Amino acid sequence: VVLDEITYPMNWGWVDTADVVAAITGRPEQVNVVATGRNAPEALVDVADTVTEMQVVKHAYKSGIRAKKGIDY
Repeated sequence: VVLDEITYPMNWGWVDTADVVAAITGRPEQVNVVATGRNAPEALVDVADTVTEMQVVKHAYKSGIRAKKGIDY
């Protein structure tokens, strides 16, 4: 199960963090969950097996290359 960008609605108060944590901890053992987004609430980090924080090393936008329709959006 992929909870894409779930951290944003959690941080904005649209989705209760406790509900997300309960759903993750109460899932069947054979179900894997991937949660994405920046600034994960500490409660989500606490129940995670792996937490990765990515940062830009080089990005086309910083070189003046704008997003391309059909590729970036």
